[in-house]
Amino acid sequence: MGKDMDFLVFCGNSNKQLAEEIVKKLGMRLSDATVTQFSDGEIFVRINESVRGRDVFVIQSSNNPAEKHLMELMIMVDALRRASANSVTAVIPYFGYARQDRTVEPRVPITAKLVANLLTTSGINRMVTMDLHAGQIQGFFDIPVDNLYASPIITKYLIDNGAQGNDYVIVSPDAGGVPRARAYAKILNTSLAIIDKRRTAPNEAKAMHVIGDVKNKHVIIVDDMIDTAGTLTEAANAVLEMGAKSVRACATHAVLSGPAIERIVNSALEEVVVTNTIELSKDKISISKIKVLSVADIFSEAIKRIHKKESISSLFTS
Repeated sequence: MGKDMDFLVFCGNSNKQLAEEIVKKLGMRLSDATVTQFSDGEIFVRINESVRGRDVFVIQSSNNPAEKHLMELMIMVDALRRASANSVTAVIPYFGYARQDRTVEPRVPITAKLVANLLTTSGINRMVTMDLHAGQIQGFFDIPVDNLYASPIITKYLIDNGAQGNDYVIVSPDAGGVPRARAYAKILNTSLAIIDKRRTAPNEAKAMHVIGDVKNKHVIIVDDMIDTAGTLTEAANAVLEMGAKSVRACATHAVLSGPAIERIVNSALEEVVVTNTIELSKDKISISKIKVLSVADIFSEAIKRIHKKESISSLFTS
């Protein structure tokens, strides 16, 4: 390994497949660490090689079970700091608890801020993540946070499959996702529409009507994540009722919890394009409607540039 690549990459148990892809792109191996549990369920970590004076990157998404994966990450960081690592960068492709970023009703926590505090206290020097649910979460940290975007990967796939131009329209499933949808519409040279969504309870949403013209258009619904797929399938029904020719969806994070798979399979969605920020089980990957794209290229390039102290601003756009 050349001096310019003299760093180490570790991973926890949340997304080993993506971690393996990233280090393969970097032309190196995953560094050796034991991350397991005691018989009572407490997490045990041992770093099995010297990290003294080295820059270290730890790849770990905080998907379900989020608490276990967050604890693995923080315990690994503590072990690395105590082993005299020069710096520790947490690479968190999917940052969980991001939806709890403000108090929307009395006596509820801002969990995204709590998690930011915990990660910073554990000793990380920097965080790299992708498509935060709310961009202002970057401000919850007192360390640098690089929020990368999956749009270059997803839009390339769409363009390669002819999904661009006047016959298509990008749809945001809610008002909060409009900036993201507008960025996709600009890249794909399409028009833009918005779903007016009324939420009745957590993980329950009702799409009411469409703002914008989707009649006789091929619709692409764009979101940052798909959790229970309730919002997504309601949005798909709404645009079809307004005369859309077809509907597909794109999202960075495939949470796919609860009834999500059943809803997608039974929906009018022709295709659901997601990335591998969250490692999907074989039964979910085998669903014909689900297409999984890899973000390994973007993360490997970000890691390389951070270590070399080069600008990564070009990775923030398409």
